[in-house]
Amino acid sequence: MANQDNILVEISDATKIFGGLTAVDHVSFNIAHGQLKSIIGPNGAGKSTMLNLLTGVLKLSKGEIVFKGTPISGLEAYQVASLGMARTFQNVQLFNNMTVLENVMVGRHSRTRQGILSSALRMPWQIKEERAIVKDSLQKLDIVGLVDRAGDLSASLPFGQQRLLEVARALASEPSMILLDEPASGLSSHETEALGELLKNIAADGVTVVLVDHDMQFVMEISDEILVLDHGERISEGTPAEVQDDPKVIAAYLGEEA
Repeated sequence: MANQDNILVEISDATKIFGGLTAVDHVSFNIAHGQLKSIIGPNGAGKSTMLNLLTGVLKLSKGEIVFKGTPISGLEAYQVASLGMARTFQNVQLFNNMTVLENVMVGRHSRTRQGILSSALRMPWQIKEERAIVKDSLQKLDIVGLVDRAGDLSASLPFGQQRLLEVARALASEPSMILLDEPASGLSSHETEALGELLKNIAADGVTVVLVDHDMQFVMEISDEILVLDHGERISEGTPAEVQDDPKVIAAYLGEEA
């Protein structure tokens, strides 16, 4: 478990109720700096809802989330992002009429200082910032292996590379933590393996990685720690080996008799 002094995110008693349905039910856990943590569980367990609560897309019904010492439960998604949290979604969401490079440059928006007037007048300081954004965006593309496709339209990329482009765009905001919802979905085994290495490298560089995915082999191979949800409740948490052998986890996936 995470050392208390190394905690990046504290989730306490997180609860989300939609009408009469409790999607997340009094869940508490921590995420450490530089950790690669996965959230797993059967369909309907509350995994994506938890990501949406963490990033401000949804608001808590009860509980609290503290990110880098700041309570964020009442903040809007853009405010949470400005604090250093980035994410990708289950469905690829790119600007198809923009180039690969331009898509990553969009990810720098929260770190951009120049406004509409300086951009329209092409002031020297705006030009300097734009050059810096291009340089940084190319660096992020290099990290995910797409720098040679920088000038291509994002729509021309195969699906696996579009997933990588989303990761590059998320990294462009210089986040402390990146959250990925089903990043391995639709990928080949080779692409999944390459994605796993990329995420491990990102975490090794100090960016905390939190992901939701149904590919158990992928999750078990790359995770430092795993949180298991079932029907919105936290039923297990620990290393991949600990979670894999937990009777509650086996029952949740395979049924009580198993």
